[in-house]
Order: sequence, then C-alpha cells, then structure tokens
Amino acid sequence: MNEDFAFVDECVPGIRWDAKYATWDNFTGKPVDGYLANRVVGTKALCAALESAQEKAESLGLGLLLWDGYRPQRAVDCFVRWSRQPEDGRTKPRHYPNIDRAEMFEKGYVAAKSGHTRGSTVDLTLYHLDTGELAPMGGGHDLMDPVSHHGASGITHAEARNRRHLCSIMEACGFRRYDSEWWHYTLRDEPYPDTYFDFPIT
Repeated sequence: MNEDFAFVDECVPGIRWDAKYATWDNFTGKPVDGYLANRVVGTKALCAALESAQEKAESLGLGLLLWDGYRPQRAVDCFVRWSRQPEDGRTKPRHYPNIDRAEMFEKGYVAAKSGHTRGSTVDLTLYHLDTGELAPMGGGHDLMDPVSHHGASGITHAEARNRRHLCSIMEACGFRRYDSEWWHYTLRDEPYPDTYFDFPIT
C-alpha cells in the first residue's frame, strides 16, 4: 500500500464498514477485482476528515457506515468489462431498474476513471447509534436511478432529512457531494487529484 494510504478503521476507531465490492452484494453480483479483503482504504487525509465527520455525526446520535473508499483501477476496469456482458437480470431490479448496463457510464453513475481510485472519495451512509439501524435514505448503495440524486422527489420527509444530515456533516468536514449519488463524497483538497492508483486491497 502507498505510504500515504491507510485502513480507515485503524485511523478512525469505532467506524463501521461493509466493503460492498469485496462481497457478492454489489451491482456486478460478485466480488470485484482488486478487493481481496473486506476493508476500506483511503488516503490519510481522507481518514482525518472522516474522523471529524464521525465526531459531528455522534453529536446528532448518528454514526458513519462506509461502503467504499479507495478503489483500484483494476476494479474500475472490471466494471467496464461487466457493462459489456449480456444482461442476466440478477442485480438489475435492485441496482439499475430503469437503465441498461451501458447507460451507467453515460448517466454518470460509474466512471471509467473514478475519483475513488485517487484515494480520497468515499461512499457512506448514517446509522442510529442507539439501535445500530441504518438511517432510511430512500434507496440503498449503488441504486443507479434519479431517486438517488440530491433533491430527488419521491422520498419521504425523514429520508430527505437524513440525506441533508449526511450532506451537512460531510460538507462541514471538507467534502464536496456528487449530485447524482447521495452517498458519494470527495475531499475538496484531495492530495492526489491527478493520480489513479492500482494497488489491491489485501
């Protein structure tokens, strides 16, 4: 691993994670190239900002659950290959019900050059500290649909409020949001804005 990267859980004690691309629970339907361990990695700058975000969340009775951080370029290449394969319908209803695979790239839900690969982008959500239950957000990770956009219609007041909580926490801690995905945030002052890494997560 690059010396400026770290496992987020070692830098931010108590943070929860579920590295979706290391599991079968993602839009490809199987573990993705480069994710050899269910851990979340990021730049040390990302980890420091997430520590601040976790403190802000705790003040609201909330915690952070991470789904992805650093993403090896080989994983992104895997997504591209997957998008060109025939549709088998296994993950479509849950992750991309209203578009075709290839449209994921056209509509900006997946990128051939991902900010995640630079090490300072994170996918995450909130959970309630008292129960451990995820805060309802009006759709899960990698639901590639307009309902996942910031300001989307068709979600409840509680779901919209939870999205606003997450956004305010993250923006206050130096992140900028991605308008098409309520769960996706990138450090404004990322240390490697032009570098796409490819070391595996082991």
